[in-house]
Amino acid sequence: TMPSIFSYQSAEVDWCEGNFERSTVIAEYYNTVNGTTLFSLLLLTPLNFLVLEGAGMGNLSLLLAGIFSMYFHMTLSYVGQLLDELSILWTLAVAYSFWYPRVYFPRFIKSRKHFFWLSGVTTVISTFMSFIKPAFNAYVLNCIAFHLLYLTWCELKKCNDKRVHRMAAAMVVWWALAISSWLSDRWLCGLWQAINFPYFHSFWHVLIAMSLLYCCPLVIYFDVSYEMPSFKPKLGYWPSDSWPVVVPYITLEEPHKQC
Repeated sequence: TMPSIFSYQSAEVDWCEGNFERSTVIAEYYNTVNGTTLFSLLLLTPLNFLVLEGAGMGNLSLLLAGIFSMYFHMTLSYVGQLLDELSILWTLAVAYSFWYPRVYFPRFIKSRKHFFWLSGVTTVISTFMSFIKPAFNAYVLNCIAFHLLYLTWCELKKCNDKRVHRMAAAMVVWWALAISSWLSDRWLCGLWQAINFPYFHSFWHVLIAMSLLYCCPLVIYFDVSYEMPSFKPKLGYWPSDSWPVVVPYITLEEPHKQC
């Protein structure tokens, strides 16, 4: 008989880390613990969205992504897998709907409202398609990052602010480390198990969260430049520029000067 979709280990995907080695109720202990770390770091990213339209939806989507990631790795259930992947899909949909620059809209899109509906319909269709082969979803979602990197590159060509370029470089470095860890866990699992170090997916959680900490201020910076032209966005770091690990944020100054 078909296992319950809520049952432990009913998911199509099982990561490299051994199951139930350190707990009788947590399937992948380190992936779940670092999923908690992901959730904790994502608590910081909503602070960057306070000045943006759609902040509530963005905050909720990010927090749900962290919660569902923990649930999935704790249970390795089919429902957990879908919740984990679909929460990322809908988070991206929210980001595109509210903050995709108007200058990059397709020609047939005449307003933000029209683009919102296009994003919504595309996301609903993608959601239903996700049930066909859930194990393939993660690869598709990771490919969306290349489009985001392309958009960042397009915006950086128009901007001479060195802080913005450094922020973008930091984001790309964290993302490259994250995707390398993710692929290593998927493709080189036998090697990592042979040397008793099958924890690269847990690194992915922390590294991608660090990338998001730098990505969110960039989204704000470019969004303010387009949507609030009377202000000049300025990058800052909490608690201090001199600290090795910081939380970047945006302040708004007047008058606006062309970046």
